[in-house]
Amino acid sequence: MSESVTDTAFNSGTPAGRVSEFAGSEHFARLFRDGMDMVEETASYLDGPGREDAKAMGRAGALAYAAESMKLTTRLMQAASWLLAQRQVAEGDLSPDQLVNGQYRLPADDDPEELWPADGDIAPGVLADLAGRSRQLYARLKRIDESLFDGAGASESGSPVGDQLNRLMDAFGQ
Repeated sequence: MSESVTDTAFNSGTPAGRVSEFAGSEHFARLFRDGMDMVEETASYLDGPGREDAKAMGRAGALAYAAESMKLTTRLMQAASWLLAQRQVAEGDLSPDQLVNGQYRLPADDDPEELWPADGDIAPGVLADLAGRSRQLYARLKRIDESLFDGAGASESGSPVGDQLNRLMDAFGQ
């Protein structure tokens, strides 16, 4: 963890304090590795066997494949960007306060459109697996994002009164 962050920031229950604690945790380190491994796995598939899978489909299936791969890539790039920002905090290259301003927040994963089956073509198994796992990863990161930034994180005391005091201190910038 960064030496510039004071102990009071860790105990204050502020979003910046929670970000700092999370970014320096072993939990984050594992999550970072898992997320980056998924990005690499997806890129390898889409640039290799995925191309062959798309070519084997009919027109509607190929269009659905292209749309799904774009959504998958976008979702993973947003997740990777969020993870990289957290890592910058862990390495001291970015202050936790810089993450609190909102530009590093994860947007909602708006993916209501079902693309498969497309005129009889079903999603290739690897693509369907990657899309499902990426949605799970993104949902997990989104829950963490909300707990870090929205004041939903538990306070050190774990009591409702302590939580309320932390929200008041956050609201008044203390």
